[in-house]
This record gives sequence, C-alpha cells and structure tokens, in this order.
Amino acid sequence: MTKTAWVFPGQGSQALGMGVDLANLPIAQEKYAAAETILGWSVLDICTNAEDKLSSSLYTQPSLYVVESILVDLMRDRHQEPDLVAGHSLGEYVALYAAGVFDFEAGLQLVKYRAEVMNTVAGGQMTALIGFNREQLDAQISATPDVVLANDNSDGQVVISGTPEAVESVIAAIKVKRAVKLNVAGAYHSPFMEPAQAEFQKALDAVPFTDAIVPVLSNTDPTPETKAEALKQRLSKQMTGSVRWREIMLQLPQEGIETVVEIGPGKVLANLIKRACSDLAVTNVSTAADLPA
Repeated sequence: MTKTAWVFPGQGSQALGMGVDLANLPIAQEKYAAAETILGWSVLDICTNAEDKLSSSLYTQPSLYVVESILVDLMRDRHQEPDLVAGHSLGEYVALYAAGVFDFEAGLQLVKYRAEVMNTVAGGQMTALIGFNREQLDAQISATPDVVLANDNSDGQVVISGTPEAVESVIAAIKVKRAVKLNVAGAYHSPFMEPAQAEFQKALDAVPFTDAIVPVLSNTDPTPETKAEALKQRLSKQMTGSVRWREIMLQLPQEGIETVVEIGPGKVLANLIKRACSDLAVTNVSTAADLPA
C-alpha cells in the first residue's frame, strides 16, 4: 500500500476566499461555530472580505489553523488517512491536530495565544532570499550578529530573521538573485522571540498532549516522533528555532513516503517538495473540489 504524508502550510499561504466554499458542509459549520466562540470573531467573515486583517498574524494564524483542520476532517470523512504528517511553522499545529495529539479546540486556543504573543514582539525583520551560494550565505550569517537562518525551505530559498540592520547587512554582503521583505511584525523563528516564547510556554504547559497516532516530523527536529512529551518539547522550541523544512522534505522518502498531499491554501509546500524530491507524487487539497470522492 502506498505510504502517504500530509503536509500543512503556514503563514504566507493565506488567501482571501480560503475556506469559504466549505461553509455549507456540516463538518465545517460545526468547526466554524466552535472557532467563533473561542476567537470572538468569524473566520469566514475575515476570509470573505477582510484582506487587511487576513494579512495580520492575529487573524492569519487562527484562520489558517481552522481552515486546514476542517480540510483534515473532510479528508477523514472520505476515509483518507496519512502515514506521516508535518507542517511548516504554524502548519505544525495542524499536523499535531491531524495526528491526534490534541483536539481542535485545544489547538486553536494555543494558536490564538501564539499569534497574540508573537504580535507583541516588534522591530525585527524577515526577508526571503532566492538564488544564492549556500556556503557564502552560511558564512555571512555566522559572521553577523543579530541575524539567523529562520526558514531553511530549500537549497535555493530561505528566510533570514533578525534586526533590520543585520538582515540588510547580510543581503548587501552576498550575491542574491532576489530578496523579498516579508510582511510580518517581528523577527520570527529567532532568539528575538524569547520573551514571547516564555509567555507562550505557560499556555503550552497547560494543554495535555497525547501520543500521536502517526509519526510527526517537527520543524525543530525533522525525525519521526509519536511520543506526546517529545512533541511538546519540540513545539516549545519552535518560536525561537529555525524551520528545518528542507530536512523534513528529504526525510520523506527515507520514511518510505511515496505520495504527499499538501492540505491548505496554495501550493508553496507542494512546489518545494516537487523540486527537492522529484520521485514523490504530490497533490493539493485546498478546496472542497480537491477532496477525493
């Protein structure tokens, strides 16, 4: 039997209209109502007509979690199951939900608080770099204080994070095909998030985790894990640690995975995986029309 991985995108993949086509499905209606009770606002309203809010972490992160979790439920309603899961940054919370580590409501409470504490850390900068010499980039980051490799997405695409001065210093010192400043409030996935992480840890400690029903590849440790305590420890390091997505992708064939399904808006992860692991079959489930019969 073909081994399948489900992967979940994070902040940056959000799009106006996401999840709106699911609104008439009973499974989705139940989740949207539960989410509104927890959040105090409607994910559907934000995704329908509030593009300015949807680009803000306070709304982006919970909205992505809710829409992707609903798609997980709809996949399961169609007798689909993964053999392994992974998520990019915020997407790791959906991966843990899909693996049965916590329930929908507990995961959303965590994501809501995560977005709130991350939004309190301002003044940093994140910039995506496309097309560069990896050795040159690593050397320059090592030689520059106050900047780190935040997202190691692929051999040709990364995100660096730190003070604006440090980020711009790295970019000026190396040859880069393209540099794109990200629209985020702070230097995510860097030591600058330590105050936010300390606050978030209190909420994380209060949520009971259970062992995963399928292995999870975590952002901070891209090896398969099912034990509840280990998965919680990995998640506790995520806000300040690098997203090791390149290593997660390379781990997929090592685990016998043959098919990957990206569940959520867009095709960012699917495109990265196609380039990194060309032998894997990759599909997307972004809308109701993408769901298997």
